[in-house]
Amino acid sequence: MTQSIRSSKMLKTTLSSQTIKKTVMHVAVLAVMSTAVIGCNRGIKPVVNDPVKLVQIAQPISVLQPVFSTDVGNKKASKKDPLDLQVGYANGQVVTASRGGDLIGFNQAGERLWSVNVGDQITGGVALDALSQTAVVSTRNGQVMAFDTMTGAKRWQQQLSGSVLSPALISNNRVVLSANDGFLHGLSLQTGESVWQFATQVPAISVRGSAAPTLLDNETALLATADGRLHAVTVDNGLPKWSRRVGIGSGSSEVERMSDVDGKPIVDKNQLFAISYSGQLLGIDLASRQVMFVNELASLKALAVNPQQVIATSLDGKVVAYDRNSGETLWESEALAYRDLTNPVMIGNYIAVGDFDGVVHLFDPATGNIVSRVQTKGALTNLQVQGNRLMTQSTSGQVAIWQLTR
Repeated sequence: MTQSIRSSKMLKTTLSSQTIKKTVMHVAVLAVMSTAVIGCNRGIKPVVNDPVKLVQIAQPISVLQPVFSTDVGNKKASKKDPLDLQVGYANGQVVTASRGGDLIGFNQAGERLWSVNVGDQITGGVALDALSQTAVVSTRNGQVMAFDTMTGAKRWQQQLSGSVLSPALISNNRVVLSANDGFLHGLSLQTGESVWQFATQVPAISVRGSAAPTLLDNETALLATADGRLHAVTVDNGLPKWSRRVGIGSGSSEVERMSDVDGKPIVDKNQLFAISYSGQLLGIDLASRQVMFVNELASLKALAVNPQQVIATSLDGKVVAYDRNSGETLWESEALAYRDLTNPVMIGNYIAVGDFDGVVHLFDPATGNIVSRVQTKGALTNLQVQGNRLMTQSTSGQVAIWQLTR
């Protein structure tokens, strides 16, 4: 099994999420991982499950209409780097990044306005702040850079202690980032100057990747870390407010005890939802700080919510909907099993999920049936929604935006 070693203040072994998903077994996922990493018994081969073949939709409906699609390229990209770059979109401004280091600005019609190369492989981005017209990306060597979204002019650059593998959070004149050496950073949006740092525990082995920071409330950032914890810190000065464990690994080896929270936590209507690699899906009532439910499901992807449900995609390709208050399973679909699924998102009244073939599947949340599909090029790792628009970027560099039609 492929593994990569990244250096920081602590030496840390990280496993590719793509490798993990391709070696998932029905029962003994972590046992297979342990054998593959440690290499003690080369006679045991991990079971690789064939992806389920897609079944034609009996009566498909039209849900999404293409707005534009473009290829931003994937040149000079290292296979050791994450593959989940995201599109920056706000108020008709579109900013995309390629792993090769190109940052490109478009208008909402898909016309290219500007293009710059940052001089390094981009691993974290794009975060876009519409008010200040600022786009922020991070590179493999720990550089954080801010650009003017209208012209592409660089505004500032800051060196961090570790590389950043997910988009930043921009709020309250701060750029909040989670680096792979366990440090959380708060930078000035205007100058890039370091305002605060917050240190977290770094496990010896983790999945390569990290959850993007999110807002818990107007003054608090919520950050998930590789040791399976959520940390709430003030956006302005990084002061800790509380910390809670989500992922709880078990087993005799470091690999078996991996408990990463790599999916961005979801905060909605005073409820918090998070999921871990070690198999815990947690719902918390923020008013009382009480746990509403804990379900068994393993994932590296963010969750989605609607007024009645919390929706997850599992490591082995299940799409599951739970009651968001009780945690009761409402439905479970194996129609996309072992297809390396993205995070689910809500677009209108539908649940969208992407796969390794570049297909976006639209589910009816009431029944769990697939009712529509759209296609792009290359494997998808992340879906985003802004208003009535769905955005994707594939591992091959294909960026696509769709408009909700119903």
